[in-house]
Amino acid sequence: MADVTDATFATEVVERSKTVPVVVDLWAEWCGPCKSLGPVLEKVIGETQGLVELAKVDVDSNPEVSAAFQVQSIPAVYAMKDGQVVDSFVGAKGEPDVVAFVQRLLDTSVAAVDGVGAEGNAGTGDSASAASEPQISEPGGPSVGEPVPVEPEPVPVSAEEAEAIVAELEELLTRVKTDDEARERYVALLDQLGAADARTNTYRRRLATALF
Repeated sequence: MADVTDATFATEVVERSKTVPVVVDLWAEWCGPCKSLGPVLEKVIGETQGLVELAKVDVDSNPEVSAAFQVQSIPAVYAMKDGQVVDSFVGAKGEPDVVAFVQRLLDTSVAAVDGVGAEGNAGTGDSASAASEPQISEPGGPSVGEPVPVEPEPVPVSAEEAEAIVAELEELLTRVKTDDEARERYVALLDQLGAADARTNTYRRRLATALF
């Protein structure tokens, strides 16, 4: 486990994730659900014996990382591989959910090494594949925490408005690293585009890549 800052995020998370998958835990000292989730993440990821690493980011002390992930509520957890976000969740999950989250990340990593997609390995029942995949021990029971409420999504935009937003996002992407106003506008446009649009996650990942 590593405590990561704005200054070290590029090296300890983005670059490190090109060698081993990294789970990023965005938390704050005042956040009760964060304190509930933290030990669960540490236990489950510790059981991977180094196949997955945990990076903790205090959002109060590291606003650039928070902006990169467009954090609206915490705890927020992101799985990163090859410098990209591949999975995420918000709120304090029980241990079974965290095990499933980390196992998906392990399965994706094994699939990449084997040269096949994660979906190709799922549910095949192939004993050789199953034996080669790293497994996490089953948890004894849930540890539930209440998530901080997520702000309501804005009214969905029309197809024409969405296309205009995407065009502006492309233009802003070249300036977000050095221009605070461009970064704030970019984040606002992502909010406007909304989580229901598949392009939102794509452009969120591209923002993280551009910043770090």
